[in-house]
Amino acid sequence: MRTRKSPLKISRLILASASPRRAALLSQIGLTFEVRPSDIVEPPLNMHVGGVSNPDTASQVTQKLALLKATDIAQHFDEAIIIGADTLVSLEGKLLGKPTDDADAFEMLTHLSGTCHEIVTGVALVDAGTGRETVWAETTQVYFRELHSTEIDAYILSGEASDMAGAYGIQGRGAAFVRRIEGCYFSAVGLPLASLVEHLSNFQFFNC
Repeated sequence: MRTRKSPLKISRLILASASPRRAALLSQIGLTFEVRPSDIVEPPLNMHVGGVSNPDTASQVTQKLALLKATDIAQHFDEAIIIGADTLVSLEGKLLGKPTDDADAFEMLTHLSGTCHEIVTGVALVDAGTGRETVWAETTQVYFRELHSTEIDAYILSGEASDMAGAYGIQGRGAAFVRRIEGCYFSAVGLPLASLVEHLSNFQFFNC
C-alpha cells in the first residue's frame, strides 16, 4: 500500500507575544509553539510608528503593530513561522489600549458602560525563511450592560483590568459585563483561531 506524502511541511511556530491568553488559545487547538515576545516599543495610539499624528482605524493600527512584532522576531530565525498579534478596543472611533493606571481604567469602563463597541485583533504571519508575510484583522462587536461605579471599582481592584485593552477581559471576570457579542469570541480574547489556521495552511505549515 502506497502512502500518500503530505504536501505540507513541518516547521517551527513562534508566538511573538508574551500574552498568556494567546498562548493558551494556541495550546487549546493543539499547536506546538515557542514563545519569543517582541520588545518593540509600541507608539501611543494617537501617533503613527513614524511619530506623526495617527488617523488610522483600529484595524489598520493592530495590523501594523502585529506585523512589526512578527518581523522583529523573524530576523532571529532561519526557518520558522512567526505569529504577531495586537488587540485594541474601539468606541466610536476612539482607540483604547491598556490603561495607564486605575483612574484610566475607571474612565475607560465608564465610557464603555451600556455601549456597543468593537474589539479588533490584528494578526501577522511571517515566514522567517522566505520573508513571505500576510496580515489581517478581525472585529468583534461587544454589547455591554450598564455598569455601576461600585462594580467598576471592584473589578479594577481584582487586578484584571490593568493588562487588558479597554481595561477588561472578556475571558475573565469582565465576562459579567457582556450581554452578547457578534463575531469571533477567540479574536476578542486575542487570536482569531479559525482564520489563523486557514492562513497557516496557506503557508504550507503543519504542526504536531
